[in-house]
Formats: sequence, structure tokens, C-alpha cells
Amino acid sequence: MLSEQQHMEQSEKKLVVLGAGESGVGAAVLAKQKGYDVFVSDSGLIAEDYKQQLIDLNIEFEEGSHTEGRVLNADIIVKSPGIPQKAAIVKKVREKGIEVLSEIEFAARYTLAKLICITGSNGKSTTATLTWFILQKAGLNVGLAGNIGKSFALQVANESFDYYVLEISSFMLDDMTQLKADFAVLLNITPDHLDRYDYKMENYVESKFKIIQNQREDDFFIYDIDDEEILNGLRKYKSKATYIPFSQQKILSEGAFLDENSTIIIKVTNQPTFAMSINELALQGKHNVYNNMASGIVAKVLELRNESIRESMGEYQNIAHRLEHVAQIAGINFINDSKATNVNSVWYALESMPANVVLIMGGVDKGNDYNILKDLIHSKVSAIVCIGKDNARIHEAFDDETDVIVNTSSMKEAVTLAYHLAKKGDTVLLSPACASFDLFKNYEDRGDQFKAAVREL
Repeated sequence: MLSEQQHMEQSEKKLVVLGAGESGVGAAVLAKQKGYDVFVSDSGLIAEDYKQQLIDLNIEFEEGSHTEGRVLNADIIVKSPGIPQKAAIVKKVREKGIEVLSEIEFAARYTLAKLICITGSNGKSTTATLTWFILQKAGLNVGLAGNIGKSFALQVANESFDYYVLEISSFMLDDMTQLKADFAVLLNITPDHLDRYDYKMENYVESKFKIIQNQREDDFFIYDIDDEEILNGLRKYKSKATYIPFSQQKILSEGAFLDENSTIIIKVTNQPTFAMSINELALQGKHNVYNNMASGIVAKVLELRNESIRESMGEYQNIAHRLEHVAQIAGINFINDSKATNVNSVWYALESMPANVVLIMGGVDKGNDYNILKDLIHSKVSAIVCIGKDNARIHEAFDDETDVIVNTSSMKEAVTLAYHLAKKGDTVLLSPACASFDLFKNYEDRGDQFKAAVREL
């Protein structure tokens, strides 16, 4: 938290937010509240609801380009995680020595809440939401933010939570220097999306391990001891925190492990041992056992009752339209991610998926830059089924990255075609990257139509 003196000093400071999505607009709202001279700049078009928020608060903004002189005149830059470090404007900002922060780091300066920071290549959204659900059901005053829900900065501006569960991507970690995680959770590290890291795995691993930087003796580091990249990273990156591992391969004296491959056991110092059959978990699958272990350790360290944790793990349901598991038909999983109305959201959805995805995408394109998706499309997507009135830019972006790209004119047609393109073990993922207003009322209507079409197969 900042002192009164620092508050007075910042009132004259110029703060520029690069990117006017959920995190950027949230950062702008908080900065305005804290007395900064705020300007928002987005090289693309700003969604109407975000634009209206800025207008209502009399926050200056521009869209369609960055006015270089205005940006480079800033004292502080809050950068959207979706903007690469190699972007021309970011390079110029760094050359000038202007302080660059992520929205998460900026917001953390203005809250005394405990921060439960969750990262990993896969399972972040599920583990963050599950952790929030367990804590909230147990009666804790807890918010959910990061790459999920309303932005952390907006919640810090408008709410007063005692805890925040934050889903943190490597992109966010790249712009963090001072943030301290009271709980740092590292789920896994797999060699995906390395285009942002000069195609060097060690750079990506370094980014993920920034989750433990600045931790102190009274903090906790919760990690998957079965993950080879994490084990390698542990030799290089150190935290002063208490280390608590989880494993499906080893019996541990402290942490979470499987007893006879069927029961999750969680042992935390000075707390009653927790035990729950994996068959009783609401979220099934090997990867979800890991996710439940990580969430369970957080809950045990916070001294929540075993009955409460067990109840929450047994009845948890993924949030609607955000990586929502709809059904498994003929061995094919159908996932509804209709809430993914921009490219970044699709990136996060694809990074959490196993390989062999049939991707349903398209709609009202707001000038999307599809470049950040190319590597993931190439490595994970076997076919793209376009839904929307104009799919030319999707074809243009991904013709060389996947074998099949087809157009459809209704959700029912898209789901039926995706079903025929998929094989047993594949995933059909609705993650549109676009607004829904050409064929649907909103993203909820689009997701509901997807679920209805799946159930009719």
C-alpha cells in the first residue's frame, strides 16, 4: 500500500494505459480514483461497453492508433498483457525508461487483501475459480480476478475483499516486479506459446517462476512436484516461502497426494488430515485431480473445515460460457467458451486444452489481430469451423496453420459439422474471438444455442 505522501505525489503523475480491454479499463478506473492524470490508448477499436465506462468517468482515450508523443510523455505505463514486449510502442517506452506495470501489479499497490496467485500452462481458470468457490462457500470475503471475471483493478476500486484469487498468465508475470503473492500456486509448465519468449523454453520457465519472487517466510508456494519443468526450475529459482508440493506419483509427508490411486490426501502442518475419493470430485479427469489438490492445499492452509472443503469440491460447477464442459458424446468433449469475445480469451482457452481441437470461431470481427493464436492453432487445432457472416480474416490468418477451415451459417450446422470432423478423444471448443451480434443476441445466447445443439446430436 502507498503512503499519504506517495498518494499526494501521484496526483500529478501522468499514467497511460495501453490496451482498453477488461484489464486496461479497470486500471484506468482505479488510476482515476487514485488521482492520476489518466489517458487510455488502444491500437484497435474499443468495445462499446468499455468506451462508455471511460466516457462516464471523463477519462480521455484514443482508439485505432497510439499517439506516440502522448504515450511517451507518461510517468507510468500500465500495459495490457496481450500486447507483446516486441510491439513498437512498448520498445520505445522501455528505451525511454518509463516504468511499465501490469494491471495486476498496479492494483496490488492499493489493497491490503491476501493474494492467492495461480499460474501454469493449463488449468489456471479452473483452479482459480474452484479455489474462489471453496473459500467463498466457507464464508471468506473473497474476490476472483486476473484473467477471469471483472478486472482486479476494478474490484480494488469498487470492492473491499479480504482475499483475492488471481488467475495469472505468463504475459501478466512478464510485467511484474514488486507484487508479492501470499500464496503462489504453480500448476504445471508445458512448452506452449513460446513465440513470446524467443522460442526458448528457459525464458518461459523464468516467466512462470516470477510468481514466487518477493515472497517472504510467512508466505506459501504450492506446486506440482511431478512436473519436470517445475523440478528443473526449483533448482534455479528460490523463494523464502513455505513449500507445499502436490503429486499423483509420490507419497508426501506434507502436501497433497493420492492414496492407492483413488483418494486425495492433504497434510498441512497443525491441521487435521483431509481425505476425499477422486470419484466424489465434481471435476473428473487426471488434470482436475491436480487442480483439486492445489485448491485443497490453499483451503487447508487457511484452516477451512474438511467438511466444507469436501462439500465444495463435490458440488463445484464451472462458470457458464467460460470453458464450460457441456457433454462428452462418442468420446468427444464439447466445451462452451462463448464468453471468449476477443483473441486473448481464445489464446487462454486453447492453452488449457490438450491437442486435437476442433475450434468453432467467428462472429463480428472488431479488427482482431490473430497473430498470437497462430502457434497454438498450428500445434493444437485440427480443424476450424467458422460461424458468422464474414469469415474472410479467419481464413486469411489460419489457412497455413490447419488442414481444414469451413464456413457455416448457424450454430446447429457448426456443431453438427464439428462433431463429424472430430474423432474419439478430441475436443470441440466453441471459443469465438468475436462479438456475437451478427447471429445471436449476446454471448450467453450464443453459448446457450451451442449447448442446445450439442444435446441434439
